[in-house]
Amino acid sequence: MSIDQFIASEVKGNDVVLFMKGTPQFPMCGFSGQVAQIIDYLAVPYKGLNVPENDDLRGGIKAYSNWPTIPQLYVKGEFVGGCDIIREMFQAGELQSLFKGKGIAVKESQTA
Repeated sequence: MSIDQFIASEVKGNDVVLFMKGTPQFPMCGFSGQVAQIIDYLAVPYKGLNVPENDDLRGGIKAYSNWPTIPQLYVKGEFVGGCDIIREMFQAGELQSLFKGKGIAVKESQTA
């Protein structure tokens, strides 16, 4: 299986995939950690793939998405963005709407 086929299989086979540095439990950079924290806060199940573990994956995901940086978030096969985009979408409530619009449940924020 080529790296493109592997990436396509992961993106299409999982509702939410985060290509990141490190793992969801142990992020290796602040940007990956922020995105994982946001997804965890929303209680959305996702698959994290550790890009630095595999040089082919590191180059392949950047070519696949035509996006130069890691992390990269995919929802239902669609590239959403990197850390800055995900953070801005989350703060504006757009990420929650995206998940809900794709049929993925999110934890509702608690109001005091």
